[in-house]
Amino acid sequence: MISRAYTVAFQGIEARPVEVQCAVAPGLPAFSIVGLPDKAVSEARERVRSALAIMSIALPSRRITVNLSPADLPKEGSHFDLPIALALLAAIEIIPAEAASETIALGELSLDGSLVPVVGALPAAMAAASEGRRLLCPRASGAEAAWVSDATVIGASGLSDVVRHFTGQMVITPAEPGEVIDIPATKDLRDVKGQERAKRALEIAAAGRHHLFMVGAPGSGKSMLAARLPSILPVLTPAEALETSMIQSLCGLIDEGGICRNRPYREPHHTASMAAIVGGGRRAQPGEISLAHNGVLFLDELPEFSRAVLETLRQPLETGHVNVARANAHVSYPSRFMLVAAANPCKCGALSDPSRACARAPQCSADYLGRISGPLIDRFDLRVDVPPVGFADLDLPSAGETSDQIALRVAIAREVQASRYRDHPGLRQNADAEGQLLEDIAPPDTESRTLLLQAAERFGLTARGYHRVLRVARTIADLEGAEEVRRPHFAEALSFRIAA
Repeated sequence: MISRAYTVAFQGIEARPVEVQCAVAPGLPAFSIVGLPDKAVSEARERVRSALAIMSIALPSRRITVNLSPADLPKEGSHFDLPIALALLAAIEIIPAEAASETIALGELSLDGSLVPVVGALPAAMAAASEGRRLLCPRASGAEAAWVSDATVIGASGLSDVVRHFTGQMVITPAEPGEVIDIPATKDLRDVKGQERAKRALEIAAAGRHHLFMVGAPGSGKSMLAARLPSILPVLTPAEALETSMIQSLCGLIDEGGICRNRPYREPHHTASMAAIVGGGRRAQPGEISLAHNGVLFLDELPEFSRAVLETLRQPLETGHVNVARANAHVSYPSRFMLVAAANPCKCGALSDPSRACARAPQCSADYLGRISGPLIDRFDLRVDVPPVGFADLDLPSAGETSDQIALRVAIAREVQASRYRDHPGLRQNADAEGQLLEDIAPPDTESRTLLLQAAERFGLTARGYHRVLRVARTIADLEGAEEVRRPHFAEALSFRIAA
């Protein structure tokens, strides 16, 4: 008899269906798993054997063969334990074959038969909903998977509970979604003394999801400003929260099934490898640019990063996704993030400080900032100088607007953009607009066109730079509540374009 159960194999954030076939045939006693399993999947037979023994279920003295179909799809991870056990239990007629075939299962078995939580429950639930099947998973993963409203999620604590559920001895209540986590911001932009121009740049960047590059002397407040950027960003929309949580699910970053509405904020160290930033490794896992999807990626000391790592950012910044190609895996991850970078003006950091003149100026700055390629610099929408703050200014009381006041303007501007792009799938903020749509939403008038022409001739504005100026000008107009983009909006956008 051949029985069937179903599970998924992960390729990026996509959960591809896998049919688990189990045949119990005459022959010498054996238990083999075929279908391109990795080491963790091959070891499942020992965990399944031990779990069944704890339940006093003896395997028949026959040849047991488990096939994972499609056979040419690599199978990785310990979540294949539970579907293999279900297919085997159906083959030896412990549970109904129909129950196993109507379920997508994933979960790791302990030797005592308890189910250990696994990664990927959320994308697995979406795959189950699309196929019209219920999802069976460990109880600890049920709250995470239950966020998919169209899926029926059964969270079991052990294999014995699964058997009793399928044989009608008990009923496992469907899992409920976890809590919505909204972490209040603890850092306020009002804490930053001075730096009004940099704060303005942060506001514009947050409103339109524009990329920002800050250059300033050590201690001028670049990292402090970036750390307060999340305090002015709006919370994730339900669709964005689901996208972000799917990536976090694959990395095991969802705690107790709760979905966080705060936008991701990632700040990797400059010693991070290419696989850590872009994604990769043996299983082609998501990198920092994907973990920052719908949020912020902050790269402090940008010139200190490896040149090869920085160059790999160019394509994701344009396309909003990254293709990770390895010898044994080709996957695609979403990576629509806001890049915020900071750098000193030179290696010693004293170039812009009159009290500490740089001994090798201007060559020191050219050598240091020259580590960043021109094409990457061209992808920053906003560039701002962050001058040193004097000790006298530090003694002054906090002044200026709070993060809540700025966040309100940012939220209103984002609502305007959401309404503008409602009929354009895939577009959410002004940073996503391109082509004819960009020309339609930010058409320069005669005065603005003259200004742009003069800037292009004097500062060598590229075609990419021109379009980024249009996007930033549109965002500035949205912050002011203006229907049309005027010359002052373009002038401010250009002032940030030609700085640093």
